[in-house]
Amino acid sequence: MDYKIVGQTVPVVEVTLNKGESMYTQSGGMAYQTDGIEMKTNTHGGIMKGLGRVLAGESLFMANYTAEKDGATIAFASTVPGSVVPFDLSKYQDGLTFQKGAFLCAESNVETKITFTKRFSSGFWGGEGFILQKAMGNGMLFLEVDGDPIVKELSAGEVLKVDTGNVVAFSPSVSYEVETVKGLGNIFLGGEGLFLTRLVGPGKVILQSQNFGDFAGRIMGFLPKNR
Repeated sequence: MDYKIVGQTVPVVEVTLNKGESMYTQSGGMAYQTDGIEMKTNTHGGIMKGLGRVLAGESLFMANYTAEKDGATIAFASTVPGSVVPFDLSKYQDGLTFQKGAFLCAESNVETKITFTKRFSSGFWGGEGFILQKAMGNGMLFLEVDGDPIVKELSAGEVLKVDTGNVVAFSPSVSYEVETVKGLGNIFLGGEGLFLTRLVGPGKVILQSQNFGDFAGRIMGFLPKNR
């Protein structure tokens, strides 16, 4: 398969498939397609994996698209202004861990499943929920990034503290926990909340420049209030 990213504000990934090649996405992810593609909807791995995706904020059913002829094209659209980032999972032997809601689409030989943080407090207070997702396989994975992607390569023991809503994905070798912001003045007046995500290397970390939760909160402040 070949692919290209089309657009800049709300981009799509346009994939050209040969006969028999497949892509899957959650329900509603497809933007457009040419003739010669068959669609099948299922739980992609069984009902338990489907329920796991629901816990991670994804849809129970996945739409699977298979090319019936060479050169068939299909595109998958991001949902908010930002970027689509490709990952060749053959370069990630231990897979890639990513936040809920970041999955856009993947080749059929990529497996996604829920994964739990090592510390319960990380998930309970982290803002992204107790459940993350993990992708493994030899194919291409495409993730949505709100705003622009920022890639950091952490050395062993190197620490990066991030607003949780700005974390997209990281290598399984990166440890993930949440720490409390120090100082009452910082907590109540700093505007950054009570907790920060603490990522410790070695490994790759992908961040996003926009925290869409904060952005949505600002929009809500401008909406008329019912009386």
